[in-house]
Amino acid sequence: MTEQNRPEHGAGDVSTGTTTEAGQVAEAAIPELVIISGMSGAGRSTAAKCLEDLGWFVVDNLPPALIPTMVELGARSQGNVARIAVVVDVRGRRFFDNLRESLADLDAKQVTRRIVFLESSDDALVRRFESVRRPHPLQGDGRIVDGIAAERDLLRELRGDADLVIDTSSLNVHELRAKMDAQFAGDEEPELRATVMSFGYKYGLPVDADLVVDCRFLPNPHWVPELRPFTGLNEEVSDYVFDQPGAKEFLNQYTELLQLIAAGYRREGKRYVTIAVGCTGGKHRSVAMSEKLAARLGSEGIETVIVHRDMGRE
Repeated sequence: MTEQNRPEHGAGDVSTGTTTEAGQVAEAAIPELVIISGMSGAGRSTAAKCLEDLGWFVVDNLPPALIPTMVELGARSQGNVARIAVVVDVRGRRFFDNLRESLADLDAKQVTRRIVFLESSDDALVRRFESVRRPHPLQGDGRIVDGIAAERDLLRELRGDADLVIDTSSLNVHELRAKMDAQFAGDEEPELRATVMSFGYKYGLPVDADLVVDCRFLPNPHWVPELRPFTGLNEEVSDYVFDQPGAKEFLNQYTELLQLIAAGYRREGKRYVTIAVGCTGGKHRSVAMSEKLAARLGSEGIETVIVHRDMGRE
């Protein structure tokens, strides 16, 4: 008869083995853990459903203090629960303190865990709450925007610790699922995934950017009549951009800097990075630079996705 090996120093500790009748300890595989959090109305349930469809064991609204226990139970499942996703809804200071303690406990036991944070703009969140005619969980007697502001304040530190931030302001359900599939559907997790996103400053900074690159120091092809109708995907525009003084040097030196940053991300266990490359309109310089930068990262073994956020908006 097989008996689980129970640690003496706390019910929340992660078990790493089982004891057989002969007293032999068999190593138990500790499940991979993803914690889904973020703003109410930003798509946590959709993200969780996507992972569930990919075969993850999903637990919704689990109190943070019970996360280590959930991982322990998964470790005792003899491999039947290899990947666990937990949706946490931070609505109070004590709740957040419990989450922080649980994360520290998991890190001490070297549990592989990632935090996915769903972000959205205030305008988008207000529209979503108004469309379903429901109050924000934290608005109390105030307005929806008051609840959103209170939640942002509570989640600020968690957002900073997130491994992956997804801005759903302009995403529909299908586009959010596609982003989750792109990150979690593969059988093999790469060491580091990068999203290189071109954007236009006149449309605002991407809120989910980890690093921001400004290409406005280069001459703008918009002012060259024969290049204005084209984009940075066009060879003539790209050649024009990289023929400018400092363009190639910037690409080379920034690529070297990213190699340093990527090495640090790997040491810290961060698997995702979004690099936003901006110019005035997000059509010429930023697009050309993003394409070259993504190619350089790919040649360094970093799996890279290119997104041209504002191309075509003019």
